[in-house]
Amino acid sequence: MCRLAAALLAAVAASLWCGVMNQPLNSRPIIGVLAQETPVEQHETLGSSYIAASYVKFLELAGARVVPVRVNLTEEEYTKIFNSINGFVLPGGGLCLETSLYSQTARFFYNLALRANDASDYFPIWGSCRGFQLMSVLAAGEDLLTLTDTQAVALPLNLTRQAYSSRLFKSFPKDVLRSLAEESISPHFHQWSLSTKNYSENARLKKFYKVLSTNHDGKTEFISTMEAYQYPFYALQWHPEKTPFEWIEKPGMIHSSSAIRAAFYSASFFVSEARKSNHRFPSLEEEERALIYNFCPHFMGSSNIFVQRYFFD
Repeated sequence: MCRLAAALLAAVAASLWCGVMNQPLNSRPIIGVLAQETPVEQHETLGSSYIAASYVKFLELAGARVVPVRVNLTEEEYTKIFNSINGFVLPGGGLCLETSLYSQTARFFYNLALRANDASDYFPIWGSCRGFQLMSVLAAGEDLLTLTDTQAVALPLNLTRQAYSSRLFKSFPKDVLRSLAEESISPHFHQWSLSTKNYSENARLKKFYKVLSTNHDGKTEFISTMEAYQYPFYALQWHPEKTPFEWIEKPGMIHSSSAIRAAFYSASFFVSEARKSNHRFPSLEEEERALIYNFCPHFMGSSNIFVQRYFFD
């Protein structure tokens, strides 16, 4: 019975994906990027929340527009935004996964996306670094993260067998995949990671996500890329958006041509996923009011981890 149920579930999922693939693509994708709280000492002079401009440029690079999703709105406002955008990005950061407004807002959008995709309303999510970590917590039902020595280092990805048939990586040219596997071009700026041991011991997480790549800090093997089996959810512990757009002089910040190409194909893939969503703003006027173009990025200096940031009240 269990095998029969699993087979039926897979068949239903496959039919839903085929239905999505047969829909005309959206040539004007708009992606929401979640803001996060600004350090308290910067509230008065800069704003209460921010988005690193590199995430915005990363998406624009591949032909999408961006809507900032601020962390002080109502659930009604968030639902309206969700129904108007074609994908959602959870950026990296150092905020609490339980109590921050960033995490609370992300959970709300994550649950909306689950329900939408279950109803054949295609809606992708991309999580980078802290976003990866939060997506693992939401799927596992608990925090399985462990400390690793990965705060500023570039690594080659240890691609799994599943990576080559995955939705994410099968769209990459072979030479780009080879560069990712052989060259140290994936930037890591995190001290918490999802170990392969903790992943393998959590049945909910194993059922939800397939592992596409791992890495090792010398002591602990951890997951660096994963995608959901049944949902268009993608989680990267590394930072493809940093290589073209962040310039702080730190180990791990890579600007080689192969790293830039990997960033482009990462962005291009997620934007191609957003093109499968047919959400729309109710009017052109509302769309234009929501876009990031209404805000000006602040230059933070080349010694800042984010060269430019958008700030919001």
